[in-house]
Amino acid sequence: MNAAADLPEQIDYWNEQLRGAEPPRILQWAVDRFAPKLTMATALGVTGCVILHFLAKITPKIPVFNIDTGYQFPETLALLARMEKEYGMTIERRTAGTTAAEYEKLNGGAVHLTDSVRCCYERKVSVLEQTARQYDAWISGIRRDESPSRAGTEIVSWDKKFHLVKIAPLAYWTKKQVWSAVIYEHIPYNPLYDQGYASIGCAPCTRPVQTGEDERAGRWPGQAKTECGLHPEDVSRINAQL
Repeated sequence: MNAAADLPEQIDYWNEQLRGAEPPRILQWAVDRFAPKLTMATALGVTGCVILHFLAKITPKIPVFNIDTGYQFPETLALLARMEKEYGMTIERRTAGTTAAEYEKLNGGAVHLTDSVRCCYERKVSVLEQTARQYDAWISGIRRDESPSRAGTEIVSWDKKFHLVKIAPLAYWTKKQVWSAVIYEHIPYNPLYDQGYASIGCAPCTRPVQTGEDERAGRWPGQAKTECGLHPEDVSRINAQL
């Protein structure tokens, strides 16, 4: 990696060069620029599936991992196995070191019911903190049109929390474009989308969305929370502080 002091100018330049580029070109750039210190984290949402489809055409050897909190839907785990088989890649399941049952026993019950922020940190964010130390850049499936908290997303940004370059190849794609790619390219996706889910995380903290709601509305229902902590609430503000 280049010195952190040079990152603002580099990131501005990279975004100028990549804005308007299709995701496969962005991914090829990411592989050329950062591999073998490039990784991808995926919860097997539809955007992650689209990225994996494109990435596998470039190389199936980029390290990909899923943060297995112990609370994922069975459909998500089944999709993970299917993606590995279909694309000839390995999606490593990384955990916080305890099963969900062990975690609840240690804490006298389900932490997500009393302190979802703590649960997200201990079951998910801390895992990425450990993993991030091995890499210079990571690929994410977030998009600008998912929710107001993600509206400032750029293709390339500096992730201050994990000290990595963050690459969002679908940042400027719309929901319609994502699903058009799924249909046209015959990309596998989680069947929960067909049941009204629009963003799929841990089973206890995810519900289907209602008509007119944004894609993140089904996460942590009833709470003033739209992110688990992996992604900043306001990406544009974070970038401005570089």
